[in-house]
Amino acid sequence: MKRYQKYLGGALALWCLTASLAHAGGRERLESFFKDVQSLRGEFSQTVLDPRMNITEQAQGTLALQRPGKFRWDYQAPYHQLIVADGKKVSIYDIELEQVTMKPFSETLGNTPAQLLSSGENLEKSFTIVEQGAQGDFEWVELTPKQQDTSFERIRLGFDKTNLRVMELVDTFGQTTRLQFSRLERNPKLVPSLFDFKPPPGVDVVGE
Repeated sequence: MKRYQKYLGGALALWCLTASLAHAGGRERLESFFKDVQSLRGEFSQTVLDPRMNITEQAQGTLALQRPGKFRWDYQAPYHQLIVADGKKVSIYDIELEQVTMKPFSETLGNTPAQLLSSGENLEKSFTIVEQGAQGDFEWVELTPKQQDTSFERIRLGFDKTNLRVMELVDTFGQTTRLQFSRLERNPKLVPSLFDFKPPPGVDVVGE
């Protein structure tokens, strides 16, 4: 009987947690995502739209991140580009151009999607957060940078019951970058070498 009660209690606790997440608003899901997720791995598709919402670019690839400050953003189609951060610097490797651009890890939070997602900082220090409610299948929240020197005017995040699914970034020219995430693994064990980028021999290195 005690074992049965133990299992029943665990099942009820899990049900309560699931029910709580199902009814949580966008802000709660945002806070839960940044609190509970220390590493992430998955796939993404990226669509860039002009101010009239016409598609100007599409791409897809894989991502891996480890908080704080480490990420690997691997564009695989229609071009191949690799963006890697080790917490101190960001390396952008354009494989077709055989060129690597290296720069210090940006001091501006959210300057790129990868930097925002891998941040270990309190988002409220850098963003004004506004809950936008349920739209379609997701709960949405909007982040507006408090600083003026960022590349984006606002960022919208869409969450389902368990994960971040959509990220929309509107830049200062009115262009929207929409990222849709799939096959996400929360807190996978990632090998450190994923974030240790060394320029291949013979490529041009800029800003080292």
